[in-house]
Amino acid sequence: MTKRVLVACGTSIATATVVAEKIKEIAKEVKVPVVVAQCKASEIRGRISTFPPAFIVANTPVPKDLGVPVLSGIPFLSGVGADKLKAKIIAALKEN
Repeated sequence: MTKRVLVACGTSIATATVVAEKIKEIAKEVKVPVVVAQCKASEIRGRISTFPPAFIVANTPVPKDLGVPVLSGIPFLSGVGADKLKAKIIAALKEN
């Protein structure tokens, strides 16, 4: 089953693209089909209604009451904690 992942950042351009590509690489490694969409943090509620994700990876603060698991994408940008984030993403991708 294809997993949907939403990546949110301040502008939906630079950092979201870096994180989205990393998620696609991880999904390919673990052989989980994935569709990744990007949006601005301010657009997140609207995107959830039209693109219901299995989880969200955010590079900026997002609301806590979205009803969808949210992971911080900052480790993929800073390098600090990237392995832990990768493990969390793999677990979320494999979750039913």
